[in-house]
Amino acid sequence: MDNTLSHFAIFIDDIDRAKAFYAKVFQWGFDSYGPTDFAQIKSSTGENGQLIGALQDRKYQMTEEKGIGFECSISVEDVDAIAALVSGSGGEILMPKTEIPHVGSLIKFKDTEGNIVCAMQYQPHIREAMKG
Repeated sequence: MDNTLSHFAIFIDDIDRAKAFYAKVFQWGFDSYGPTDFAQIKSSTGENGQLIGALQDRKYQMTEEKGIGFECSISVEDVDAIAALVSGSGGEILMPKTEIPHVGSLIKFKDTEGNIVCAMQYQPHIREAMKG
């Protein structure tokens, strides 16, 4: 097995606000699972969306301090469109579109829960290589 991200958790303060934000920005779907402050994240809103992560209350971090969270990068088709959606959905752009030579364009933003997330628009040759 290669070393790829297969699941991630986004720690949140308000599950409804977090769902609304990520549904609008990335068109993710959510399934209720267990307690009301926990939801599975699916890669799309349809029935066939792949399970990719979880939204969960910060109490599940198992630490006494409010954690910063895990910074992850999400591969996107259009980083400019994502930046506009982030800004229009209550998020905050921390690092505007930055070109990484021979790789792609990256933004860094804070979501509605205070987590830092990256969105990366890979150049075509990188995108093809990622397909395997």
